[in-house]
Amino acid sequence: MKIFPIPCLEDNYAYLIIDESSGEAAVVDPVEPEKVLKVANDNGVSTVKLVLTTHHHWDHARGNEKMKELVPGVRVLGGSFDNVHGCTDRLEHGDKISLGRDVNILALHTPCHTKGHICYFVTGKEEEDPAVFTGDTLFVAGCGKFFEGTAEQMYQSLCMILRPLPKQTRVYCDHEYTEKNLRFALFVEPENEHIKRKLLWAKHQREANQPTVPSSIEEELYINPFMRVDMPEVQKRVGRSSAVEALMELRRMKDNWTR
Repeated sequence: MKIFPIPCLEDNYAYLIIDESSGEAAVVDPVEPEKVLKVANDNGVSTVKLVLTTHHHWDHARGNEKMKELVPGVRVLGGSFDNVHGCTDRLEHGDKISLGRDVNILALHTPCHTKGHICYFVTGKEEEDPAVFTGDTLFVAGCGKFFEGTAEQMYQSLCMILRPLPKQTRVYCDHEYTEKNLRFALFVEPENEHIKRKLLWAKHQREANQPTVPSSIEEELYINPFMRVDMPEVQKRVGRSSAVEALMELRRMKDNWTR
């Protein structure tokens, strides 16, 4: 499979996923449908079969109705607990969808940012690394705000559902927040060499107007404080004695952090 990040709006990403054997494609959060379909046409897509919506916020789902106009018959998928614009197929945790001949998609319910937030774990041929499209639940070195959920739910989503995915899984999030997230991560763990190296890399990427996605699950285990809340050094740094309490405090700190 091929995956193309597509910058949208100010700092969003939509994604194009192509099953190379059939030429069929899925798009993730196509908030600017015309831009997404141009990338699809430029890369030989025969038809866009699926819209994979991570959650209902306008900067992710606003393009769904337009996609249905431009691509008659396209299926629009979204979480059953989210009021997703244009949704034709409501997903539950563990639902499976196929794309073309070789691509398989697994819906992962990851509530907190919204009640029905869905991440999509995507596998292709056996020799290819899998990918996960994490919307606003997991960012590179960060996580989403707790708009509709609790720290307990975010811990479950990040550390019990996403963290156990294969380490080589590529992580495609929906916003270009990486540099700021890494600056906060370094504030939390000032001696973490992995964060220092990743921050230098991210600065170079952005100076060259290049994306900082994908990350990987393995990399997040070293650089993302929100996925490291089980670590004693992180709990000590934020003055909390449990993973959930540390996650709650980290989110409070990040919400008020302006550096």
